[in-house]
Amino acid sequence: MSLTSSNDPYGGSDRRSNPRLRELVDEMLASIRAASNVDLWTTDERARYQADMARIMESVREHATDRTRMPGSRRD
Repeated sequence: MSLTSSNDPYGGSDRRSNPRLRELVDEMLASIRAASNVDLWTTDERARYQADMARIMESVREHATDRTRMPGSRRD
């Protein structure tokens, strides 16, 4: 499917020709490229944050499981 098709609700090629939007996208891409070459965390910090995230996700899973087992709870 082409982005310039008549089904495109955003105007297809108009988005690419909007100079302000193009400037914003270029700025965002430059920021992403610059950040990708920088390691923001030390090895120890990364390990600690990963352990924290694993602990948080385990808690979320436990709560989600408990809610689905409660009488009268809906499973959508």
